[in-house]
Amino acid sequence: MNTDIQHKKILIAPLDWGLGHAARCMVIINDLQKLNCDITIAGSGKIKTLLQNEFPNINFLDLPGYKISYSKFKRLLPLKILIQVPKILKIIRFENKWLKNILEMYKFDAIISDNRFGFYSKKITSVFITHQLQIKTNLSWLDKKLQHLNYTYINNFHECWVPDFKENPNIAGELSHPEILPEIIVKYMGPLSRFKKITTGKIRFKWMAIISGPEPQRTLFEKKIFDIASKTNDDFLIVRGLPGEKENNFSLSNCKVFNHLNTADMQEAIESSEFIISRCGYTTVMEILALQKKSVFIPTPGQTEQEYLAKHLSKQNWCYTFDQKEDFTEHLGNAKTFEYNFPEINMQQHTEIITNFINAL
Repeated sequence: MNTDIQHKKILIAPLDWGLGHAARCMVIINDLQKLNCDITIAGSGKIKTLLQNEFPNINFLDLPGYKISYSKFKRLLPLKILIQVPKILKIIRFENKWLKNILEMYKFDAIISDNRFGFYSKKITSVFITHQLQIKTNLSWLDKKLQHLNYTYINNFHECWVPDFKENPNIAGELSHPEILPEIIVKYMGPLSRFKKITTGKIRFKWMAIISGPEPQRTLFEKKIFDIASKTNDDFLIVRGLPGEKENNFSLSNCKVFNHLNTADMQEAIESSEFIISRCGYTTVMEILALQKKSVFIPTPGQTEQEYLAKHLSKQNWCYTFDQKEDFTEHLGNAKTFEYNFPEINMQQHTEIITNFINAL
């Protein structure tokens, strides 16, 4: 091992909008550990619980999250987010001030921010991770304004890492491949997945449902899943996405239910299921594609990013998709006969990017 890359001190901060940002940071943390880096994670709440369970020996610093709330009704979501913009900007300023104080106390060599806009420093190398260079709202004039605002923050960093393929076909389409890129260095690092396809074991469940996302839509989605499970004889495995909470007793005989599964158990659960039902969160998409499983993506209502992703992937026959308001029974029946076309995926691109990055510090 090259001694020049040993014991570099790296500070990582994932966004707290769902667990996906923390899950894909696990891949980066694993790469950094192989390079003997000294890693510290900044976060709180479910993000902290999830990462502490996976990495009990890593240092943690408490950093409050954005705690964004979503509307129960799709048509009100844009207004709900707009109302919270002052709160978001305040949090961005807070986290940047918090970071300045932390950097005076700890001598980090680099910062890696997964979608936390204020988590940068001009004094040390700062990396921003996002698949969403272009924010989709279904309004072209607003898309341009949001991209300008997005780049205003991204350009404060030294590099931007995009977890997608550089060429076509790709996972995120126009979200990760806009006509105009940020002014800083942009590196396409390939998909980030905790899972690597090893074997096709015995199928034990017809459906595995992964519940995730912000409230109240998480609970509404969960109710839909339990409702459809109660109307069929198909075997269901349901992961509720609630790390740290007590297990509940569910009476459906055809359902096996967990609040949370660690990485190894999650991969085993996905591998043992014929179809995966989930939100179209980007990290979930990357992980399911990595295992080449038949997927049914149901976007969170009003989240235009997920709605765009689902349509983009469906056009490539990488997934089946439908809206939450539609008939689950009808669509899950259609999904059984859908002709899936799984892409060839190189899951090692990120390792080269991260190794070169640490070598250059």
